[in-house]
Amino acid sequence: MALALIFPHPVRYADGVRLQQALVAARQADHIPDTILFLEHAPVITMGRRGRKNFLLAKPEYLQKHGIDFELSSRGGDITYHGPGQLVIYPIIKLGTAEADAHGYLSNLEEIAIRTAGSFGLSAYRRAGMNGAWTDDGKIAAIGFHLKRWVTMHGMSFNVDLDLKGFSLIVGCGLVGEKVSSLKEQLGDRCPTIPDVRAAMAKHFSEICQRDLEFYEYGKELPSSLRAARI
Repeated sequence: MALALIFPHPVRYADGVRLQQALVAARQADHIPDTILFLEHAPVITMGRRGRKNFLLAKPEYLQKHGIDFELSSRGGDITYHGPGQLVIYPIIKLGTAEADAHGYLSNLEEIAIRTAGSFGLSAYRRAGMNGAWTDDGKIAAIGFHLKRWVTMHGMSFNVDLDLKGFSLIVGCGLVGEKVSSLKEQLGDRCPTIPDVRAAMAKHFSEICQRDLEFYEYGKELPSSLRAARI
């Protein structure tokens, strides 16, 4: 059994990282079971370990004026944008037979995104040499994670109903000329809510990663293992 934490309000990126770091340390020490975070972020541009500053197109003054944070990240990948209306999943898990290795884990995350899109009638797929999930109208899910002593952090963002103009401030994932899309852009009035997408994604996560999920809302009563770890 793995724990799933749902965050009812957008989380600042730096706060999410601090929480993940605490969870990773507790998971490495086997003080907690595998724990998966489902959340949205307050507007932020993040740059991963392979990030290139020339792919940030907006000046610091613009970001500050519009309330968009900028954060360096320990995840893999280049530069991306997060904001409300985008579902983010951060699995804090020890890799096992369901993932085999980092490559297998990446493949699992991609498959979760592909099946989640398919749950709402949208065809998504992989592209050779490009992480994430893609549609004919653009990239719908981005993946970047960090692995330390076989425990994962960071994860995947899935575009549901966010303002895609945030991606105009960057060269998303360092992919020049590639479009970013969302369920809202492609499904219009048929776009599901974040809770609907979260439910579908949790289902596919359980199936693909072979972990049953027990749900809790962050900020309310948490299981004893998380309270003991001072999460």
